Amino acid sequence: MHFSDLQLQIMDSNATQSQGSRLTKRRRKKSLVWDYFTVEAVDSDNSRAFCKQCKKSFAYVSGSKPAGTSHLLRHITRGICPGNRLNQGEKQLTLYMSPSQDGSASCLPKRKRERGNCGATCSPFDKESCIHHIARMIILHQYPLQMVNEPGFMDFARVLEPKLDGVSFETVQNECLSIYLKEKYRLAGLLGGISRRVSVTLDLWTSDQTMGYAILRGHFVDCNWTLQHRILNVVMVPFPESEVAFNHAIMSCLSNWDLWSKLFSLTLDDSCASEAVIQNVHGLVSINNLQTSKSRYVIRSCLARTLTRLALEAIGRTKSTVEKVRECVKFVITSNSHKQKFNDLKQQLQVPSTANLVIDNTTRWDSTYHMLSAASKLKEVFFCLDNCDIKCQALPTMDDWKKIEALCGYLKLFFDTANVLSGEARPTINEFFLEVYKIRYQLIGVAGSPDSFVRSLGQPMNEMFEKYWSENCVILAMAAVMDPRYKLKLVEFIFNKRDNENGVSCTKLVEEAVFNLFHEYTPVTYTEPNFDTQQTGDASIESHKVKHEAISHYANKAHITHTKPDLDRYLKEAILPRGTNDFDILGWWKLNEEKYPILAKMAADLLSLPVSTVAPDHIFDTTSVKLDSYWSSLNPNTLEALVCAKDWLECVAQDSTQFTTAVVKMEAS
Repeated sequence: MHFSDLQLQIMDSNATQSQGSRLTKRRRKKSLVWDYFTVEAVDSDNSRAFCKQCKKSFAYVSGSKPAGTSHLLRHITRGICPGNRLNQGEKQLTLYMSPSQDGSASCLPKRKRERGNCGATCSPFDKESCIHHIARMIILHQYPLQMVNEPGFMDFARVLEPKLDGVSFETVQNECLSIYLKEKYRLAGLLGGISRRVSVTLDLWTSDQTMGYAILRGHFVDCNWTLQHRILNVVMVPFPESEVAFNHAIMSCLSNWDLWSKLFSLTLDDSCASEAVIQNVHGLVSINNLQTSKSRYVIRSCLARTLTRLALEAIGRTKSTVEKVRECVKFVITSNSHKQKFNDLKQQLQVPSTANLVIDNTTRWDSTYHMLSAASKLKEVFFCLDNCDIKCQALPTMDDWKKIEALCGYLKLFFDTANVLSGEARPTINEFFLEVYKIRYQLIGVAGSPDSFVRSLGQPMNEMFEKYWSENCVILAMAAVMDPRYKLKLVEFIFNKRDNENGVSCTKLVEEAVFNLFHEYTPVTYTEPNFDTQQTGDASIESHKVKHEAISHYANKAHITHTKPDLDRYLKEAILPRGTNDFDILGWWKLNEEKYPILAKMAADLLSLPVSTVAPDHIFDTTSVKLDSYWSSLNPNTLEALVCAKDWLECVAQDSTQFTTAVVKMEAS
């Protein structure tokens, strides 16, 4: 079929009209980006989108392939466009101000149909908020305050936010102090809102200088029956060796927090306090006892420090053997070839242990225990190292490994108890009566061991631990009585069955101590006797004297109402079954507070007694905390603010996490 030129022209014309018709029927642009962009044809096949604010162009149509609008959306929603950054505080998709007819800027009219939030919003720059979070970061992570003046930090901050410029040391320091004061006010409200008493511990930190720092922590049960621990003060001690070294720190802490009338116990360790210092503290507390008529306990031994001394005593007596093992472990794991041959030899010998060799950190005795324990489980492999082509000098002998196994037995005993202290969920003191007695029982038992080395190693440790037991067994037993799973039954069993010499007297001593303390919590009432006062002259004066003396005598022998009902009923009721190890003793007392209103108050104070003056993350440290040159160079007030604020912020975050976990458990049940 043939077509004339005229027919071909008509067909071309119709095709052009049809194509134009299809183009005009292309769907309307609905994206919000077209409020900020215009499309202009660059040539016959390509079109580009131009930003109305910064005039930058972007690919839109290239031939028959459209580029989409995602890149255009990113330009206006992520603060890339310079025009958007000039209009802080408004949502990014409504930032553009279109020029009106008179040349002034006017807001774009709202679209008739909103498509939802098409991107993130651009929040206004808040310099104060930035400084606040920098200060929190410095406090929580113990960064030096001077970091804000370091070029690296300044460049980093400038990249994140160009407007964050000129953050000075003084500004951040003031913000840290502001956070400290705010959290101190919150803690003061918490302490002021409880009617219970507070136990205080004192720990001594050292520094590169000759000065020390007294760290005073408060321990108490709050209104929700949650055990709380807070650093109250950090006080510089210029002369730590002085007999009155801690008097100022203790008086300052108790006065600043108004705790003289609420003080229940004061715990310090004889590693940082001589006998003269402890006697001074006794006198300081006793003077105020006369004013309040409340018992106060001065506990002179820290369980964590006692366990550390025992562990170091054991490691020190086997120093040469421990050093042999340490060198062999180092020889194996510091060389890839040695490690590979050691593992090959282990497989050949079919040693079932899955223990991995580790080098210890001599500043933490638990790491030494883990190193020795792992090495002793692989001693067969070490025996055969001489038969390989690798030679390790001074390999431990069979006798050496026996000593290491005996040492690990002692260290495991101390580690198990110390590990309870270092856990996130700090246990109450009632758990430690049995824990401490287990150690004592084991150390007493080694006296009859047929192994002379075991006896010689255990004897000095037994003497050291006996001192701790004799000083603290009564207060530990009193706390155990407050455990409804134990009451007096456990105390009687341990003292009478295991300590035949003084068992009965010790049990009676604990029972009397519990009842005497309970009397202090019992309200006292008395009725004033009736005296005839209708006399005159000298007879009247004499009568008033007699009346005054009689009233004083009568008040001293006041009738105590309801002396023992709470305590008697509690002790006579059956003990709870032991059950699982996750028994919540504070939760039990919370549920039974109405049943035992007076005894519950005493239980809360007894159960808040701390057995350690050391923070959980320093339980295994072989030395006390030592401040470096930066921290010791800080002003004492600044140092106190940074240390306390870190502790308080972490406690607030922990309380929030515990609350959320409790809610989740409650909803799940």
